[in-house]
Amino acid sequence: MTQEHATPASTRLDFRSDTVTLPTPEMMSAVAHARLGDAARGDDPTVNELEALACRLTGKEDALFVPSGAMANLSAVIAHDCRGGEVIVEETAHIYNAEGGGLSVVAGAIARPLKGRYGVLDADDVKRSLNGHDDVARAPTRLVCLENTHNAAGGTVAPLDNLAAIHPAAQFAGIPVHLDGARLFNAAVCLDVPIGEICAHADSVFFSLCKGLGGPLGAILAGDARFMRNARRAARMLGGGMRQAGLVAAPAIVALRDPYPVHRRDHARARRLASGIARIDATLVDVERIQTNIVNCFVDRLARDAAPIVRALRMRGVLVNGKGTKIRFVTHSQVADAAVDAAVETFADVIDTMFGKDSRP
Repeated sequence: MTQEHATPASTRLDFRSDTVTLPTPEMMSAVAHARLGDAARGDDPTVNELEALACRLTGKEDALFVPSGAMANLSAVIAHDCRGGEVIVEETAHIYNAEGGGLSVVAGAIARPLKGRYGVLDADDVKRSLNGHDDVARAPTRLVCLENTHNAAGGTVAPLDNLAAIHPAAQFAGIPVHLDGARLFNAAVCLDVPIGEICAHADSVFFSLCKGLGGPLGAILAGDARFMRNARRAARMLGGGMRQAGLVAAPAIVALRDPYPVHRRDHARARRLASGIARIDATLVDVERIQTNIVNCFVDRLARDAAPIVRALRMRGVLVNGKGTKIRFVTHSQVADAAVDAAVETFADVIDTMFGKDSRP
């Protein structure tokens, strides 16, 4: 038996991501009863229902169901005609750091990273970075891409006034704004608004169906009719032409009927988790920075590398992600309060075992 499987899968507490959730019984029932057709030809009634629902939620003219968020983002960059131009991104943005370089390799765009504060770009920095066609030494800015919530920054949320300052500045320069809203409903719950109020500050938006919403896979890309014609072409080129996709659209419809309560619950559990870790060692986590369902812990004071701690947690049945000196916990629908408390207790045991109780401040 290897260390990776020292704990039976049935007893593991999985905090790696909210992508590990499984469909609910209601979702599985919806799968069994889904009406099907050829989605690529526009004939799948369940996919059509999902896309119409997404239009109502986002306030956009058209919406498209695609297999993944990376495809949604890439389709948007292509549809916004970014080839040979700059795309302004926050320096730790997912589209820039975690989508295989498709922004440049496939869409032919040039990322222009700006440093944000907890993942949120400053509106004045964006304005100063917008480049027209006069400076022939620089590629023109073709798109501003925002991320809300911001994954790498710990699920942080861009306030509405920030979005409201960036969008008109970009519009004045004739540049569209795309919103990477993989966890858009988490942002909406934090801001206490429906997602439509956030989407109003972007020309195109995508949100994931397989994270906090708990669907098995997929994402929604939405925008105005002209943009979406180009986006549908781009998605088809990228392999997004699905057939009887109602099988996976049906559970998404179930999730979108009342999406906000599940996210409020997940946020409460993230704060419970962060508070528990802070009681172990207040230097590990800034509880005040926890806005949504992601808890980033930093072990700089204890170790130069989080990997041994991540392995020790895995051996004890708690699955997390680690990178550098950061350990990330993500709460989701299949992590109950008891699991949160057990994870905190296990984390405390790992810290005491590896570094000694005297290591605590």
